[in-house]
Amino acid sequence: MALTEAQLRTLTTVERVASILSILGVITIIGTFAFSQHFRNPMHRLIFINAFYNLFDFIATMIATSGPAAGNSSPLCQFQGFCLQMFPMADVLWTLAMACDVFLVVYYQFDVRALRKLEIWYIAIITSLVSTPAIIFFFIHTPEKGPMYGGVTLWCSISPNWVVFRIVFYYGPIWFLILTVLLFYILVGIKVIKLRHQFNISHTDHIALSSNISSNNQAFDQPKNTVAVTVQIDIQSQPAAHDYPSPSEPKPQPSRNDPSSHNVTPGQKRFKHSNVSFRQYILMPMVFFLVLLATWVAPTINRLSALVDPSHVSYPLLLAVGAMGSLRGFWNGVVFITLGMKGWKREMKLRLVEA
Repeated sequence: MALTEAQLRTLTTVERVASILSILGVITIIGTFAFSQHFRNPMHRLIFINAFYNLFDFIATMIATSGPAAGNSSPLCQFQGFCLQMFPMADVLWTLAMACDVFLVVYYQFDVRALRKLEIWYIAIITSLVSTPAIIFFFIHTPEKGPMYGGVTLWCSISPNWVVFRIVFYYGPIWFLILTVLLFYILVGIKVIKLRHQFNISHTDHIALSSNISSNNQAFDQPKNTVAVTVQIDIQSQPAAHDYPSPSEPKPQPSRNDPSSHNVTPGQKRFKHSNVSFRQYILMPMVFFLVLLATWVAPTINRLSALVDPSHVSYPLLLAVGAMGSLRGFWNGVVFITLGMKGWKREMKLRLVEA
């Protein structure tokens, strides 16, 4: 069933309106991170970095049906196909990076500096993984099947003539990564349930995490001399200037009775505690994952139906694909601002009460 001109115009309008909203969502995330000191924790930083990848994604969806209309070999179609191969995949990988951070915070009590050290690795690995096949596909072309990137009604991506590549290098990896993210959150949920007596969510929106850390190997040889020492690590959202003190700034000296002192003698064992914002470190990444999951349901159903019957075209399903696939940045911006502002308001109320 071929689509009418009116239906194609409607699809183009839906894609472009959704893309504009998503670009506004991306700009909101970038602007909020740049100008608000409150939105500076490691989760916010990953969302901020991903926003630049998302921007190219939604520029591509903004092209909409103009890509296929220009012809498979046109620069516009090839550019759109390259962007839609690379940047949606990057979005899924950044969601996986957020899930990794949540896992490391809950299981291993990673602090701000430990999480930030991972960012350069995330950038290098994600960019390499998504750019390599996207660039290689530029150069794949045969007389029988034509170029790798071609029109697929809504936009240009991997051509239907290369459908196996679309499954192997696009939908297959994406759903594998989505299931991996889901596994991380299941493990986090199991940890919270098993140690729910340690995960106390306070009225300040913080949860307390703890783990035992041996000061050295002799602790196992001297169990009778074990002494509990508390190490408080606050990994809430803090201004960047506070994360790395100036060299001229005097360093506070721990008092003799300070339980956070690291003057641990051999044979002692210390307990490491982290206070994290539940909304910003756990709830926000999980909501981002739910938005991602909802985004990929309609495109996957559409692709599976095309595999079963290549001649079948569902106009309502294409509308859903165009809207959901192009609107993800808008919902990301809503989640980023909504949950971030609620956490900020809680902290401001607490400071007013303490003052």
